[in-house]
Amino acid sequence: MIGKLSGVLEYRADDHVLLDVRGVGYIVFCSDRTLASLPAVGTVLALYTDLIVREDLLQLFGFTSLQEKEWHRLLMSVQGVGAKASLAILSTLGPEGVSRAIALGDWNAVKSARGIGPKTAQRVVNELKDKAPKVMAMGGTLGLALGTQNAEPGVGEGVGEDANHVAGADDEAVVEGALSAGGAKGSAKVSAAASTAASRVSAQSDALSALSNLGYAPGEAAGAVAEAAGAAPEAETSVLIRAALKLLAPKG
Repeated sequence: MIGKLSGVLEYRADDHVLLDVRGVGYIVFCSDRTLASLPAVGTVLALYTDLIVREDLLQLFGFTSLQEKEWHRLLMSVQGVGAKASLAILSTLGPEGVSRAIALGDWNAVKSARGIGPKTAQRVVNELKDKAPKVMAMGGTLGLALGTQNAEPGVGEGVGEDANHVAGADDEAVVEGALSAGGAKGSAKVSAAASTAASRVSAQSDALSALSNLGYAPGEAAGAVAEAAGAAPEAETSVLIRAALKLLAPKG
C-alpha cells in the first residue's frame, strides 16, 4: 500500500496531478478543493495517498490531510459511494464540512454534492455518524507530510465529574479547567501551505478532547463542536469550548 508520496509537481489536470518521485511519475486523483490548494507546478509536494486496486485498474488518490484521507476511506465504505462520489462530497464540503455535516446528521449538506441523491446522503450520515468524533480529532496536515510541521501530543484522556454540573459552572473556569485537564497542546506551528485549515482542525480537535475530559459522550461532544465551528469557523479552542458548552447545557 502506498500511503504517502513526496516529489515534484509536474502538472495539474482537472481531476489529477502528476507527481515526479525520483524519476517515477505517479498520477494522483484529488478533490477539487485539494487541487485548488496545491502549490505551483515545479514545486516540491507531499500528499497522503490511498491506493485502490481493481482487477483491471490501479488508482491513487491524494489528500493534504489525514482527516481528508480517512473520510475518503469511510465514505467509500458506504454502499453506493465509490471513489468519484467520495471525491465529489469532499470537493463540495471539504473534510471539515463532511465532519460537521455527519456529526450534525445534516444529510442535505451531503446531498448537495454532485451525483449524490437523498437516499445515498441519508445512508452516509446514518452509517458514519458514530465515526465523526474520531475523524474530527485527526490533525495530520500537509505540513506533517512535508516534515515542516512538528506533531504535538493531544489533550490527555480523562473524565471529569458530572457533565451537567460542569455545564452550569462559570464559563471561564470551565474553559480553563477543560484546557488544563489533560495538558492542552499549544498553537500548532504549521507550514504556510496548510496553516488556516490546520489551525481549524487543531482547534476542533482540542475542543473535542476537552469536552471528553469533562465527561461528555463522543457523539454529543462532536455534534456540539461541529455546530459551534459552523457558526464560527475561525474560532480558537477556548471559544469553541465555551460555545459547545452552551449548546450542551440542559435546557429549561
